[in-house]
This record gives sequence, structure tokens and C-alpha cells, in this order.
Amino acid sequence: MPRAKRGFKARRRRNRILKAAKGFRGGRSRMFRRALEAVHHAWMHMYTSRKGQKRVMRRLWIVRLNAAARLHGLSYSRLIEGLGKAGIALDRKVLSDLAVFDNAAFGKVVAEARGALA
Repeated sequence: MPRAKRGFKARRRRNRILKAAKGFRGGRSRMFRRALEAVHHAWMHMYTSRKGQKRVMRRLWIVRLNAAARLHGLSYSRLIEGLGKAGIALDRKVLSDLAVFDNAAFGKVVAEARGALA
């Protein structure tokens, strides 16, 4: 059986990594060994950033809700407590969208929460 050289497979693997490293500075975009290291680090940061993005967005929604609730005379924590007691199962993302884009509907939700607190 003839000896199998890794010509095509190895070139395809190298080209895939170099394509992923496109735009990196210096040899990190041209030399395979440097590019492999840079791409692996980039993939690691991409993974952790996807997880962190969810935390960042939740914090943004909470800040928006607090500001909007205070305009209606309620704090964020009291709003969430009132929504729980009223049985309104809207998450923070939807509530934040309501507060930003439909203030009248958000006012009605806040009124329901305030009624449940009393």
C-alpha cells in the first residue's frame, strides 16, 4: 500500500485556520503556527463573550425598568414584587421593550402591579 501524504487534508486544515485569522495583525494572519494560537484564543473569547452578553443585556433591561418604573412612582424591586403578586408573567426583556416603545401599555402594567401591592 502506498504511503499516504497529507497534502490535501493538511492544506485544507491550514487554509481554514488562516481564513479564520484574516484581519489579525502581523504574522498572526500569515504564519500557520501563530495563526492557530491566535484563532484558538479568539474562539475562546468568542465563547465566553456569548455567555457574558446575556448578563450585559439583563443588566441593561433592569436599568431601563428601574428608570421607567420610577417615572411611574415605583422602584424596580417593588415593580417586580407587584408583578409576581399580580401573576403577570412578563420577563425583563419584554417589560423593557414595553417601557421603551409603548409607555402607555407599560403604565397599565405598572398600575396592575401597584394594585397587587396594596
